[in-house]
Amino acid sequence: MTNILWIARRLLHTTFRKKSSWIVYFGLPIAAILLSMLIYGSSSGGSLHVGVLNKDGDKTLTQDTIRFVEGLNNVKITMTDEASMNKDIASGKLDSGLIFEEGFAGSVQDGHPTHLRLVSAKGAEVTSYVKALLDGYLGNVAAIGQATKDEGDAFDAIYADYKTSSFKFDSESLKDTAKFKDMTYQSIGFLLLFLLSSAFNMSGLILKEREDRTFLRLLSSPLSARGFVLANVLVTFIIQVLQIVITLLILKYAFGIDSGIPFVDMLGALLLFSLVAISLALLLTAFSKNSRSAGALQTLIITPTCLLAGCFFPAEIMPDTVQKIASFLPQHWLLDTITKLQDGQAIGNLGLNMAILVAFAAVFTLVAIYRFTRNNDVRQFI
Repeated sequence: MTNILWIARRLLHTTFRKKSSWIVYFGLPIAAILLSMLIYGSSSGGSLHVGVLNKDGDKTLTQDTIRFVEGLNNVKITMTDEASMNKDIASGKLDSGLIFEEGFAGSVQDGHPTHLRLVSAKGAEVTSYVKALLDGYLGNVAAIGQATKDEGDAFDAIYADYKTSSFKFDSESLKDTAKFKDMTYQSIGFLLLFLLSSAFNMSGLILKEREDRTFLRLLSSPLSARGFVLANVLVTFIIQVLQIVITLLILKYAFGIDSGIPFVDMLGALLLFSLVAISLALLLTAFSKNSRSAGALQTLIITPTCLLAGCFFPAEIMPDTVQKIASFLPQHWLLDTITKLQDGQAIGNLGLNMAILVAFAAVFTLVAIYRFTRNNDVRQFI
């Protein structure tokens, strides 16, 4: 045990003696958080700019509807003409346009609102909010029209009473956390990439020590080959624990991003994935004869699997076939765990996800041990 700790201290000193190691292991995860903030920082918030085109004149119902839209939260209206509306929507100055065509007020009074168009170049993402509230408002007024039929005086009386009626309600503003969840998902996705990379880099030291003949000199000491591998695993795990903890702390306290997941649950899930990354790195080392072949395998494995698993963007936007392939990757199950935890599920209810990650780690480790013991070229490691 003493020899293993001595080798571990030696590896840590050798690794962090280089300034580049600090950047790779801790600087890149922080840069990933900044990139996530850049991607999702302006994805929500601000006011919705709506251009209003009134072709129905000064009719009371039309003017009241315009005032209703103007009173909506986070909506700013601009009275405009048709040419200016089309130009401003195309240029992005307006998010959408609301057109009251001639006959709108009459259709509402008849109980069947028509002659109203809501247009946008940005699709339902922009129009759905205003449309939903307008449908509710016009539905109430149209109900008065249906009840009074062709009795104009009765409609005017009930509608006037409806406008002056007071409704008491309590409201509470809720903080929109969707943006923070997206930032967390993206940051964790990049972190998985860096955990895999750091595990592969540290395991690659085993091959480098052999190529430099340092490994053979170490074996002349009381240290065993198995002890050398265990020391490498211990150092890799220590580095990854530091990566995870520092990233989570900076994510929450330095950048103020609330992941919506208890710190302990997030830490536990990521530490479990760390074991998967280390076991996969050992498997790579077992199948590599030198550092050059290990680097080639690293390139073929890390980035493509992270891409398929959804580390760089949500897997939901990918085709069904790709999503099915992703279910065979450990990154997918970690990200699925994070998503479910953000949705409010307790980590105790995600036993299947945890068991699958444990299975990945166990299988990779067993295959690596078998490969080490059966391959004459690398048997000296064990």
